[in-house]
Amino acid sequence: MNYLLDTHTLIWFLDGNRKLSLKAQKAIETNNNNNYVSIASIWEIAIKISLERLIINLPFKNLNKELIKNNFQLLPITFHDIVILTSQPFHHNDPFDRIIIAQAIANNYTLITKDKLFSAYSLQTLW
Repeated sequence: MNYLLDTHTLIWFLDGNRKLSLKAQKAIETNNNNNYVSIASIWEIAIKISLERLIINLPFKNLNKELIKNNFQLLPITFHDIVILTSQPFHHNDPFDRIIIAQAIANNYTLITKDKLFSAYSLQTLW
C-alpha cells in the first residue's frame, strides 16, 4: 500500500505522540507499505518553526535523517500535481493541505490524516 503522510501525521509519528491513531501508526510501521512525505510538509514545518508556531523534538536540520531512518520517501511537487490542484474545489483553503491533497489524488496514494475536511475530496484517507 502507498501512503502519503499529512504534516501533523509526520510530526506526531516522529515525536511518538499519542494523538496519532493506532490504525495510522500500524499502517506507517508495516514493512511492506510505502510511506511518502510531501516536500510541502517539510516546507510547512520550516515556516511554522521560523514563525515560532511549532516546536518539534529534533533539530530541523536533522529531519531528513529521520525520514531516511524511517524509510520515508520524499515526494516532490510536480507540474501534474499543480494541474490536479487547479481542478479541486475549495473545501480546504490551506495551501499546504491543498497540494498534499492534489499529490494524493495524482499518485493514487491513501492520505493518512486526522483532518476531516480531506474526506470532501476524491481520495482515500486513513485515520
